[in-house]
Amino acid sequence: MSARPWLMSAPALILFGVLLLVPLGMTFVLSFNAFDFYEGIIPTAGLANYAEVLGDSYYWEIFGRTFGIALATTAICALIGVPQAYILYRLSPVWRSVVVLIVIGPLLISVVVRTLGWAILLGNRGVINTALKDWGLIERPIKMMYTEGGIVLALVHVFVPFMVLAVWAALQRKDPSTEAAAESLGASPFTVFRRIVLPQTVPGILSGSLIVFSMAASSFATPAILGGRRVKVVATTVYDEFMNTLNWPLGAAIAVTLLVAVMIIMITWNRLVERRYGEALQ
Repeated sequence: MSARPWLMSAPALILFGVLLLVPLGMTFVLSFNAFDFYEGIIPTAGLANYAEVLGDSYYWEIFGRTFGIALATTAICALIGVPQAYILYRLSPVWRSVVVLIVIGPLLISVVVRTLGWAILLGNRGVINTALKDWGLIERPIKMMYTEGGIVLALVHVFVPFMVLAVWAALQRKDPSTEAAAESLGASPFTVFRRIVLPQTVPGILSGSLIVFSMAASSFATPAILGGRRVKVVATTVYDEFMNTLNWPLGAAIAVTLLVAVMIIMITWNRLVERRYGEALQ
């Protein structure tokens, strides 16, 4: 076997190792250390931090909230992204280019800026509540800020382009003759979409859902701004442990637990989808 491919990819592998693997390894080692408010980090090797995370209902609630928000975000992104990707696939090349720019346009803007925009919309004195009051539809502001629903709404806006692009890429590999054959046999447009198009988009839905779920579960800026101190997720909890209480080992243990949990969920979901739609994924 020639060593040329490895030599050519060596710079990227080294950069990957330095920027990702080394910090992850240091975080993993740090999670086994102890912490004292007077002495700081104590270089020991124990499982006390993991026992605290896994044995405290407070952290179970935070993890459950985090995965619930990520799951809801993924489901809504799929419901929006699959039809949008199919429409994008059926457009003419000129309009397709325009719509692709519209889809990826929000990705060119900082997540913080987009989240602050949602804060302006969802606040008690925000655009939505002010408009509803002016129209006489409500007397008191609807609570949308500092709620899980507000976080999900903003995360969908942030991550739905990833779902659209993933499903659209899968549709590019679709055999157009199968759709034409179904139409020639009298199938309705809905039947064609449900029986022909949707199974062939499974690879895109799978990849898009994995991307959206992992990014939503580890998202920090949007939950921090729209959730504040009332709706804590894992990412904001890790931030608090590192920056407020200065308990770095416990924060590292929470971060590692999140990484392992997300990987288990993603691998399980991948296996289930492959088992159910094995032929479509080939």
